Amino acid sequence: MYRTHTCGELRLSDAEKTVTLAGWVQRSRKMGGMTFVDVRDRYGITQLVFNQEINPEVCDEANKLGREYVIQATGTVKERSNKNAHIPTGEIEIIVSELNVLHSSEIPPFTIEDETDGGDDLRMQYRYLDLRRNAVRQNLVLRHKMAFEIRRYLDEQNFLEVETPVLIKSTPEGARDFVVPSRMNPGQFYALPQSPQTLKQLLMVSGFDRYFQIAKCFRDEDLRADRQPEFTQVDCEMSFVEQEDILQIFEGLMKHLFRYIKGIEMNEPFPRMLWSDAMKYYGSDKPDIRFGMRFVELKDLTEGRGFGVFDSAPYVAGICAEGCASYTRKQLDALTDFVKRPQIGAKGLVYVRCDAGGVYKSSVDKFYSQDDLKAWAGRFGAKEGDLILILCGETGKTRKALGELRLEMGSRLGLRKKDVYAPLWVIDFPMFEWDDETSRFYAMHHPFTSPKKEDVDLLETDPGKVRANAYDMVINGVELGGGSIRIHDSQLQDKMFKILGFTEEQAQEQFGFLMNAFKYGAPPHGGLAFGLDRMVSMFAGLDSIRDCIAFPKNNSGKDVMLDAPSEIDASQLDELQLKIELKEKH
Repeated sequence: MYRTHTCGELRLSDAEKTVTLAGWVQRSRKMGGMTFVDVRDRYGITQLVFNQEINPEVCDEANKLGREYVIQATGTVKERSNKNAHIPTGEIEIIVSELNVLHSSEIPPFTIEDETDGGDDLRMQYRYLDLRRNAVRQNLVLRHKMAFEIRRYLDEQNFLEVETPVLIKSTPEGARDFVVPSRMNPGQFYALPQSPQTLKQLLMVSGFDRYFQIAKCFRDEDLRADRQPEFTQVDCEMSFVEQEDILQIFEGLMKHLFRYIKGIEMNEPFPRMLWSDAMKYYGSDKPDIRFGMRFVELKDLTEGRGFGVFDSAPYVAGICAEGCASYTRKQLDALTDFVKRPQIGAKGLVYVRCDAGGVYKSSVDKFYSQDDLKAWAGRFGAKEGDLILILCGETGKTRKALGELRLEMGSRLGLRKKDVYAPLWVIDFPMFEWDDETSRFYAMHHPFTSPKKEDVDLLETDPGKVRANAYDMVINGVELGGGSIRIHDSQLQDKMFKILGFTEEQAQEQFGFLMNAFKYGAPPHGGLAFGLDRMVSMFAGLDSIRDCIAFPKNNSGKDVMLDAPSEIDASQLDELQLKIELKEKH
């Protein structure tokens, strides 16, 4: 072995031992006849000491060391005179008697420190260097621990881990597939799985009543901070269960992770919220309930006063920000600019300040009396010093905009603390969503989601009112996982395909393998999938999932380290019998 100990292992109890360490040079400092070198590995940092008087040859070699040189050093553990309380090895140092340079290093393109001077693009280009930073490495350590605890918990619940294929058949629902040409079957393509959905249902038909997999999934969609083209899913399915059974099992998994990873006991049941209430009070199907500011609707109190903007709007609602009546005109203008951003889409913002002595100051007080404004404040439960912020317009779009404003105010007021966790289940999602462009219904989850039994009769008469046996786990405004009870009845599945616009032939072509399997006895089953990247990101307190993935893609879907995707050789295209024709950009 190149080392007897790691760089994070030695303590004062090891004093006078002769040890050998190996690692990377973090930094070196020369002070008179002494040279101090910090050597680093994944376990920590230890200070090496080279003394010109005791061992001049070794000290001369130490003076030639640069950052990120890979070295091996042998010496004696001694108590430090100037102890460093910031690192676990800070009470000791190694008086080096032998130094061996295992590999030199060029000057790194950025400093390999927790607070680095490397920008995102540079760090991604040299990701193998970025991973040496403790801040990034700890995220991968956390990921390992979470994956380990997930496996431990599910094993204790009698789940079996089963691998499913990565080269599968393309299906039309959901996001865009990544496709892979087949050399042995010219003109035909595999798809990379967006999830193992149909395969895990086949495992239920096969009698594997409790399956899980920490699975790679792929979606060719536009990216953002919490999306990558390839991501990791904790994929689970169970047979002979109802929705309540699944919620209990996976609420237990999340409590297990908080207990063993974060040291947080969550003894109370997770609250449950209807999808309709989430949209009504928060404008989002993944509400952040760490703070209040629920929506209050005002349409009936605003009509008939001559303010045409409110009179013509089908929906008028707002939020109450406690203690914000002191907001200046500049701050209110900034909030107005915020809601007018194209991605939010509101046309304006109305405010009411609840000032001292029961006086109300509003941007629309020439249309509304003090009594009117007092009635508004009463509905909000607003008190002196509070600020009411109101939007109006088409219901769905306005709720979404008001939800964004609520989150913005929560951030400004410091209410979205990363060390506070507020989990909940969102349940009873709509079964379908209507698309005006194509004039058809789409499955809100996927075509195999079961409708609620009491809504089955509405499938043919009013599909838009059908609720799904579907559920999402949301923590701090982030959807960490979701799932549903599946359809296991062939006739009901046929009816679902028809509503979604599939002909019998199309349904057979795309999903015939699953429908045929159901003919041989399909148990009632359901499941759930968690996004492992998002879970690790939340536990690590990150704003992006990139730093909990070893080798992530950038927002353009490129791996700038590997330079992928890239063009392939013409001979490979010939083997695949493919020809590339690039469309001109207009």
